[in-house]
Amino acid sequence: MLIGRKSEIVILESALQSKKSELIAVYGRRRVGKTFLIREVFKTQIQFELSGLHNRKLSDQLENFSIELSSKLKNSKNITKPVSWLEAFKLLAEYIDKSRSKKKKVIFIDEFPWLVTPKSKFLMAFENFWNSYAAKRNDLVVVICGSAASYMVQKIINNKGGLHHRITQTIRLLPFTLHETELFLKSKNIQFSRYDILQLYMAIGGIPYYLEFLRKGESIAQALDRLCFAKDGVLNNEFNLVFSSLFENHERHINIVTSLAAVRKGLTRSDLLQKSKITTGGTFTGTIQDLVESGFVAQFLPFGKTSKDTLYRLTDEYSMFFLKFISNRSNGAGTWKKLFNSKSYVAWAGFSFETVCLKHVEQIKTALGISAIYSNNASWIGKDSTNGAQIDLLIDRDDNIINLCEMKFAHDTFTITKRYAGEIKNKVTTFKLNTKTKKNIFVTLITTYGLKENSYRLELVDNSLEMGCLFED
Repeated sequence: MLIGRKSEIVILESALQSKKSELIAVYGRRRVGKTFLIREVFKTQIQFELSGLHNRKLSDQLENFSIELSSKLKNSKNITKPVSWLEAFKLLAEYIDKSRSKKKKVIFIDEFPWLVTPKSKFLMAFENFWNSYAAKRNDLVVVICGSAASYMVQKIINNKGGLHHRITQTIRLLPFTLHETELFLKSKNIQFSRYDILQLYMAIGGIPYYLEFLRKGESIAQALDRLCFAKDGVLNNEFNLVFSSLFENHERHINIVTSLAAVRKGLTRSDLLQKSKITTGGTFTGTIQDLVESGFVAQFLPFGKTSKDTLYRLTDEYSMFFLKFISNRSNGAGTWKKLFNSKSYVAWAGFSFETVCLKHVEQIKTALGISAIYSNNASWIGKDSTNGAQIDLLIDRDDNIINLCEMKFAHDTFTITKRYAGEIKNKVTTFKLNTKTKKNIFVTLITTYGLKENSYRLELVDNSLEMGCLFED
């Protein structure tokens, strides 16, 4: 059963109603549910499906094509393995021509980048198939799908050759939101509180493949112990498996991710180049684009700054969790039940909660009642003669307001202490002093269970939101 994915389903279903052939590019990180989405929406329309083989040579890919096509034909004994992709797509066209159905027929090519092996001329042959055959018909939906997001964007969506402006729809499939995660768990009859779902999300994110392994009757601590810390836990070494399958020379990608994991607030390009020890700017640019397009890293433009001041921040929850708690640790059953009350957990939880909030800014705006007001989101770093200040989320609104957002994870109602009140005042004062803004500053706190009423809360806080707002659709 499909959970969420409303806008993506609309795009796919509208392709079936179109009066012309459609070429749809779908991309997103591994395990995010791309294949499941396409198979579920097009379960009765898929006429041919092919999936690229990881790290296999041309002859293996062609043999796989031959096997898949033969399985569709009644008289498959006459099918021989094609010697080239041009011949393979010719055979595919002949197979499609034999169909008497006038309804839309779906051709689904999964893990498309894996088919582009050295000297295979696969992309050239596919371009020819689309331009010379598929585009001339009005009854095809060709869906090409890939986990190598940067390849899909650079080589397919932004193609300068035979596929230039040929893609009719693009879908970037992201992990589940908290709302979709809650729906998914309910569909499996797993009844967690929102606080528990939040803790789970902070550890493994909204990746459907990971969520599939949860069991009814387990606590979050038990589930994370089994999945991440047990000897044969499915997420024990998932970090290395994902990066090695997604990227060539994945050591560079891991270097960047590891560098970002060590710095809570993000790094500029120059700082990240230095810490990751990547020697050339061109290599770095390609690597960071891979990570951004795949959803592991996000870019944040500081308030009042230019693109050269862009901050890069690790936003993949599982990667942060792995590098903080699983990697370089002697694990075993019961590890997480010991760790989740430690000081290191408290520090990690605070940072991870901030990251989750940054992924749900639209829900925050809705809760504030400002979703219809044009606004920009930004971070900010500044200092005066004695103090520094950093703000992870500013919502700069067109109605003369800037929401200065503070995000605090707590097991209970959060209390603003005298010390923290001083930090908030310093941030507001330093921000006004540095930016010279004439807009009103509204201090907005986003917490798990709300704020305790005291003099500091009454004096400083204009808006208080609880975690429930993050679960809205």
